[in-house]
Amino acid sequence: MAIYIDQHTQVLIQGITGRQGTFHAWQMVKYGTKVVAGVSPGKGGQKIDDIPVYNTVAEAVNDQPIDASILFVPAASAKDGAFEAMAAGVKLLVLLPEHIPIHDAMAIVNYAKCKGTTVIGPNTFGVVSSGKCKIGIPPNQYFVPGPVGVVARSGTLSYEIVGAMAAERLGTTTVVGLGGDRVVGLNFIDVLKEFQKDPETKVIVLVGEIGGTAEEEAAAYIKEHITKPVVAYLAGKSAPAGKRMGHAGAIIERGMGTFEGKVKALNAVGVDVATLSFEVPELVKKALNKKIAFGA
Repeated sequence: MAIYIDQHTQVLIQGITGRQGTFHAWQMVKYGTKVVAGVSPGKGGQKIDDIPVYNTVAEAVNDQPIDASILFVPAASAKDGAFEAMAAGVKLLVLLPEHIPIHDAMAIVNYAKCKGTTVIGPNTFGVVSSGKCKIGIPPNQYFVPGPVGVVARSGTLSYEIVGAMAAERLGTTTVVGLGGDRVVGLNFIDVLKEFQKDPETKVIVLVGEIGGTAEEEAAAYIKEHITKPVVAYLAGKSAPAGKRMGHAGAIIERGMGTFEGKVKALNAVGVDVATLSFEVPELVKKALNKKIAFGA
C-alpha cells in the first residue's frame, strides 16, 4: 500500500508554464505520476508535453477529477493559489514554496482544516509513493519500492538517506516531506499514524532536526501508539544555540529543541538514532531482521 497518494492519484500543477513547473512536470510524468492538468492564469488552452493548461483550478476540475495539486508559484502568490485549489475541492495540496509569510501559512492550514484538505508543506520537497506516484521535486532514481516508510523535515537529507538505502537494496513505501517552516500542514504524528496502519511499511525512518519540539512529541506518540520499529537521524548536532540554521523551524529557543534533548527522548522509547546519515541503512536492516526473527 501507499499513504496519501498512489498510482491512481490524478495531479494538477499550479504554475506549470514556469521554468520549474515545466521541468518538474516532465520529471513527475517520467516517474509515472498521472499529471492530468496544469494551471497558469492567462495561458489556458496551451499544452505542456500533452498536459492541458487551464486558466483556473475550477476550470481544470470541471473537465476531470483532480485528487492533488502542487504549487510552483512564488511565495507571495501561494496563499491565493492554495485557497483556489481548496475552494475547487482539491483534497491534497503540496506547497513547495519557502518563505511563505507566516500569517499566510496559518491561513492556509486553517482553511484546509475547514475543507478537509491535507496540506504537505510549506517549504517541502513533496511526497513520493515509490514506484507509484511522485508529487514534488526529489530525484526519481532513488525512490524504489520497498518496506521502509520515511517522514522528514529536511529535503536533501531525505534524498541522501533514501539514496543510501536504495544502494543497499532497501526501498521505500512512501516518503513524506513535512517542510521546514514554522507552520506546516502535517507533523510527524500525522504521518506516523498512517505508517502504523499501512501493512506494507515494516520499518519507519524519521528524519528530524534541531528546533521546536516535533521530535519530542513524536517520541511520546511512538511510546503509546507505534508498534513498528523506528529509526531516526537528526540534523544540527553542531549548531550553536539561538542561531537559525537554514529552516525557519530549525532554531533552539529557551533551551528547547536541542539535539541532545531530541536524541534522549527518542532513545528513551526504543528509537535507534544514527550518528551519521549513512548509518541509517544498517539500522534499518537490523530492525527488519529483528522483525523477521520474531515472526512479525
